[in-house]
Amino acid sequence: MKDNMQDKFIPVTSISSGIGIPVLPDLYCFPIQVVNVLFAGTAGRREGWVLIDAGMPGTADDIVEAAEERFGEGAGPEAVILTHGHFDHIGALGELLKKWDVPVYAHELELPYLTGKKDYPEPDTTVEGGLVAKMSGMFPNEGIDLGSRVNKLPESGDVPFMPGWRWIHTPGHTEGHVSLFREEDRAMIAGDAFVTVRQDSLYKVLTQKQELTGPPRYLTTDWEAAWKSVIELEQLAPRVAVTGHGLPMTGEELATKLKILSRTFDTAAIPDHGKFVKNTDGKQN
Repeated sequence: MKDNMQDKFIPVTSISSGIGIPVLPDLYCFPIQVVNVLFAGTAGRREGWVLIDAGMPGTADDIVEAAEERFGEGAGPEAVILTHGHFDHIGALGELLKKWDVPVYAHELELPYLTGKKDYPEPDTTVEGGLVAKMSGMFPNEGIDLGSRVNKLPESGDVPFMPGWRWIHTPGHTEGHVSLFREEDRAMIAGDAFVTVRQDSLYKVLTQKQELTGPPRYLTTDWEAAWKSVIELEQLAPRVAVTGHGLPMTGEELATKLKILSRTFDTAAIPDHGKFVKNTDGKQN
């Protein structure tokens, strides 16, 4: 296993970093710097829980500490499920797998970025947006090589070790991006298909000012697919959504804002300019 993320600490954070949020009895959101990792499992039960995404580089100790506070000393997950493989969602993964000998699951189209075969496109510093978009050139875009530790998600749509949940292919932000959904209580783990903070704005990232918006602009490469993914997720009528960035959103607020986003995505989410934004003639800049 080749891990090239451990020495790439990114010096950005938010006021919510390190403050865990119980979302449901078996779903816990742990913000770490500017991204969320999720623990799916019942608090106090050492076995049977799953980690969704793996945070920023250099945060493995914080994730382990939070997990042990929730599930018990020495408790490790059954598996790690990745919504996608961007640096802020797999940054601590190499270090975590040294401690936890568990399988990792991701969409088949994401595997080349997780097995050392491909790198993601470089972040788009030219995209319309705030200061974080301009800073994004410092963000790593390299893939990592997890070797045989990473597996493709089952074609059945089931999520390993998460009964009742299914995965949904929601491309746009990345080719193999997935979101997770549980029909029983209409709980959604959206990853970066949509988020609840303007991730390109440094002020809003630092303060975690909540607003439902499209995926982070500087790393999204297919805006047409991203729009279709938001429409598909809105049609599921989630009652609670935890996203990769920002605070969880629930109830009528979620329903209303997600409906608005799905209908106004072209003006509300797609930037006016950027290297992955199509011109009026249908060609990318």
